[in-house]
Amino acid sequence: MTNSGIRVGRVLRAGTRGFAIGCAVMRPDIPAFGSFVRAAGLTPDSAIYGLIYDVTVEDDLFVRQFVSADPPDEVVLDQRENRQVPIEVSVLAVGCGDGERVRHCLPAQPPVTLDWLYQCSDQEVRAFTTRFDYFRLVLESREVPADELLTASLRAAAAARLESERDSFLVAGGRELARLLSGDPVRLEGILHRLRNP
Repeated sequence: MTNSGIRVGRVLRAGTRGFAIGCAVMRPDIPAFGSFVRAAGLTPDSAIYGLIYDVTVEDDLFVRQFVSADPPDEVVLDQRENRQVPIEVSVLAVGCGDGERVRHCLPAQPPVTLDWLYQCSDQEVRAFTTRFDYFRLVLESREVPADELLTASLRAAAAARLESERDSFLVAGGRELARLLSGDPVRLEGILHRLRNP
């Protein structure tokens, strides 16, 4: 698996269910809630796929001092671009790949500390979302806002497709959700409502 694409940040902590990464600056599109991301696995062709579910901007000593001082705009801009404390991004693991195929499952081993995390390309997102098996991993995860994360990931996956394919993709996703949540119609309706009303 090639490590190409936009770097999001480096792995700070990792487990098989997910990991946290640190990045210096938020770009307009990255990191974004519901984005598909990829970290290297332990073998050269392997990858671990995940969904961003939380972005935390911690304060630091400089920020605390500046808040009450009303600093000039150039000082604020410098502080945002040259942070002393990294922005922390939490990722839910939803799949892994070995260079030939992608599986929607938890990885056997987490990524290694200080490895880079990359934003998935549109091609990778399309390949990952040809099936909806990852839905169950998201829906059963207790540490994430699962319904909102699933909705955001479906929107991101639809945006990675041609405009003519987006509606049919979302309909197929809705059908899979209806199958998985047939015993919980209230939750299903909530997710479908979020999909219809971005």
